[in-house]
Amino acid sequence: MQQATMDPAEEPPSMLWGLDPIFSAFARLYVRDILVMAESTQVPVDDGTGVINCLCWKNDLLKEEDPAQSGAQHSDGTQGGFNLVAELKKLRQTQKSRCHLEIGELLRVRGPVKTSRQQREIMASTFYKVDDPVMAAQVAWMMDVPRLYRECYDKPPQLQPNAAGDSSISSISKATNIIKDFFKQKSVTRFRPYDVQDLLQPLISCQPLTAGADQEPVAGPSACQQVRQLLKEALQILLDEGIVYRKVKSQDEVYNVTAHDTDLLIAVKDVIREDSLREKYAEKGCHILHILSAVRQRHSLNVSKATLQLVLKSLECNSDIVSTSEDHYTAF
Repeated sequence: MQQATMDPAEEPPSMLWGLDPIFSAFARLYVRDILVMAESTQVPVDDGTGVINCLCWKNDLLKEEDPAQSGAQHSDGTQGGFNLVAELKKLRQTQKSRCHLEIGELLRVRGPVKTSRQQREIMASTFYKVDDPVMAAQVAWMMDVPRLYRECYDKPPQLQPNAAGDSSISSISKATNIIKDFFKQKSVTRFRPYDVQDLLQPLISCQPLTAGADQEPVAGPSACQQVRQLLKEALQILLDEGIVYRKVKSQDEVYNVTAHDTDLLIAVKDVIREDSLREKYAEKGCHILHILSAVRQRHSLNVSKATLQLVLKSLECNSDIVSTSEDHYTAF
């Protein structure tokens, strides 16, 4: 059998293969597709689309035993009571019967594809018989596999853009990641937009926009305007995620970083500790909406639920509070 080879120009680099989730999974394929698969024990298996050999090394536990030795071991057991040797023998016979194969039996086989003596085969790591008297398992298989082909196998892998050398990732995602990294590296507690604006400058292209091949270049927004717009969108995403918040909304646009805002963490912890002592919340704890209302009265009206959820997660990780049930918290 002559195996097909893939055009190197069409094949992704080997260092990227592991990024495809199907690469490390046991895909449920048709035999015909395994046989013609392009390249970069001996029990024939047939699923209706082709036949392929499956190789499985026999376990020593499944080899034939000496009847005389087996009988001698059995005679040493306790008469009329629990016989450990006899029970082990029954277990081994059951295991052997499950692995003993007959022509025409239905199997499930899993293992990597190999090529031996110019023949494609499966090195079976797992196989077992399937009890399917009314062919329900076979019908389910033939209905499920086409769906897997349609939704997974026939689609090209969606590799990470950075790993594939592609810059198609949106500028807004890059901008938010840059700002997040800045928070972590500098342990920022508060900032103003102009403090991070220069960090986004490399994301802006200074090339003029063109309207067409036969038309003159069209003047677009300046680089400074693009940076400001990008920063505005990035900050809005960070606000929606609760990563930052504005304690006081004023002309002086100051943002607080949730993870590094010690005052906010203390305010949330104090609310939970104090209200957990009240009879109303002693058993079940304080609901997140009650905590949010109290924190807004005590700390800032601009604290969002997303911001509070990040604070609660941080406090719970540090064992400062305990989650008693869904959206309920208490402190001891």
